[in-house]
Amino acid sequence: MRPELQLALDNPDLLSALSTLALVHREIDVIEVGTPLALAEGVHALRIIRASYPEHTILADVRIVKAGGIIAGLMFDAGADRVSVLAEASPETLKSVIREARKAGGEVQIELGESLDTAQARRWRNQGVRQLIFHRSREVEPLGGAAWGEDDLERVRELTELGFEVTVTGGITPEELPLFRGVPVFAFIAGRGIREAPDPLAAARKFREGIQSIRGGSGSSRENPAEGEGR
Repeated sequence: MRPELQLALDNPDLLSALSTLALVHREIDVIEVGTPLALAEGVHALRIIRASYPEHTILADVRIVKAGGIIAGLMFDAGADRVSVLAEASPETLKSVIREARKAGGEVQIELGESLDTAQARRWRNQGVRQLIFHRSREVEPLGGAAWGEDDLERVRELTELGFEVTVTGGITPEELPLFRGVPVFAFIAGRGIREAPDPLAAARKFREGIQSIRGGSGSSRENPAEGEGR
């Protein structure tokens, strides 16, 4: 199965997020309710998106660091399939998030910081965490800034060897996707590169075609990407 394409909806309001989704939903696999959107609109945004796109995987990118059980419970109740937790969260916080995820049949994604503690990563894996989000440290640079390098790719390989499914993000462009040929990426996150493109649909298709070219496969990783049109 080819890597998933995840759209980060870091919109400041629900209307603009829904406008983008209406254009590109057929081309993406995962809808990310980004932190800015979650803060601006709350669980209301998640409920609306879940009702509108029932066949898509939804990540609530709420970056949990405290009150893990409460926040995770709210997100899963509102329709999230995955929630994000910061690597800096305490073991107790992570345990409470994992407990809520298991109750809901959902997933926990841990968002890595600047450094990787291999021993800590093994503990996460032993607790049942399967997914990590790898942010390239240069993500703060403008879109199209410094390219991804071999050090970044090697880190993805290392995380995969520890047993994780690794989602990558940080200003990735379609032109950079060939760098990931042979690298076991679980999902690529695109945000501004789609949302702020003159033609978001064309941009999403370019990302999808790039992903297919490095891993093979056709269409969506979902059974039928056209299902739910008009949802």
